[in-house]
Amino acid sequence: MRLLNLLAACASLLSVTAAQKNANKYQTFADLAASSKGSKGSIILNDQLFAEVTVPPRNYTTVVLFTALDQRFGCVLCREFQPEFDLLASSWHQDHPKSDGLLIGVLDFTVGKATFQRLGMSTAPILMLFPPTTTGSASEQMPLKYDFNPNDPQPADALARWISQNSKHAVAIHRPFNYVKLFSFVAGIIGVATLSRLAYPYLAPALYSRNLWAALSLVAVLLFTSGHMFNHIRKVPYVVQGRNGGVSYIAGGFSNQFGLETQIVAVVYAVLAFSSIALCLKMPRIENSGKQKIAVMAWNLVLLVLFSFLMSIFKMKNGSYPFFLPPLIA
Repeated sequence: MRLLNLLAACASLLSVTAAQKNANKYQTFADLAASSKGSKGSIILNDQLFAEVTVPPRNYTTVVLFTALDQRFGCVLCREFQPEFDLLASSWHQDHPKSDGLLIGVLDFTVGKATFQRLGMSTAPILMLFPPTTTGSASEQMPLKYDFNPNDPQPADALARWISQNSKHAVAIHRPFNYVKLFSFVAGIIGVATLSRLAYPYLAPALYSRNLWAALSLVAVLLFTSGHMFNHIRKVPYVVQGRNGGVSYIAGGFSNQFGLETQIVAVVYAVLAFSSIALCLKMPRIENSGKQKIAVMAWNLVLLVLFSFLMSIFKMKNGSYPFFLPPLIA
């Protein structure tokens, strides 16, 4: 019985000793992070420090960025991500001066070659999260690897969300106010206002021109009625290969179309619109009656041919279309 009590006392003493050792180790690294010469809140690691901070048992979470900042390695993503990682570390240190169970470190390849080789790392940057080993199941104690997204506009925010989701630590990013962006915006507004004021006497005739606005409106109407937006939304092909080896530029069915078909329809509509405008506005101004009759007949012939061509396109898209107009009969 005394032997059992002695063993229990020894186990309890060992447990207390291990807990004190973990606490002392954590406090050592927390003080190192607070006094870091680099980013406030991050530890500049080497092979020895990395082994010490990640060796079990751990009662804290560790986030380590494996990077290669030296110009010799040509790691552009490493240099682009480093300021965001420093922002993450400084934001965490700002909210938690005593670290509160989360350590953030950086291991550069120049001082951590042995660790890179031991972990089989051949690329950078790589970011890993080492959970505590004193709590949770074996699967919950395995290191986690972060997936970088080069197109993320704010990598620090994405990393903070990832850490918050995979640990008990809620990380918030505090970005410094961008005065350069503010001054650029204000200067841009002042510049645009100044240029507008100086250019107004020269632009006023064009801005108040009915012909200009009519032309712009006509172009917009032609773009939308010909199906330009449909092409951008559906990403339709320009042309397709036909059944007999030729090129098919008219899509069957009224709910389908090709890129070239849109351009053809837009040109037809544009010429029809110009013909109508010419008949309404230009023909009455011709003083010579003979020339006026010839011009009227010519524009009417253009209208007839193009409307007939438009009807033939409708017939190509749907063979059951019942209408036609000479001289083009599909």
